[in-house]
Amino acid sequence: MSRRPHFLAPLLQRAAGDLALYVEGRSEPVARTLESAFDSATRNRGLLGRDALAPDVAFVIAPTSAVHTFGMRFPIDLVFAARDGRVMKIRAAVPARRIAVALGAFAVIEMAAGAADRAALRPGDRLVVRPPDSGDSVR
Repeated sequence: MSRRPHFLAPLLQRAAGDLALYVEGRSEPVARTLESAFDSATRNRGLLGRDALAPDVAFVIAPTSAVHTFGMRFPIDLVFAARDGRVMKIRAAVPARRIAVALGAFAVIEMAAGAADRAALRPGDRLVVRPPDSGDSVR
């Protein structure tokens, strides 16, 4: 039995710079710039060493259901997503020295503090990765 591709599959097939993160059915992106952390070294490094994350950037870590903010210099929003892109849990403005987990999550999207609220993200929303000008949007 083959598994359906996960919602991040487009990031494996195209350059991240050509793609944005959306909530299914919405025309405004959650993040216009995507950075992926799909290998062990990149996942382990994460956002360490940075002083900030731009408001329109999403740092996507997969596969994982847990992250930590030890060594972080700034708070971040954490969005835990299932394999199909469904938002499972959101943790806003997580400060340094914390661990966050969502059992069963496939990916964690890290964003600047306040970005999840500005994007009006809610548990149950379905995230999609697509080119900025392609379909699936409500105008």
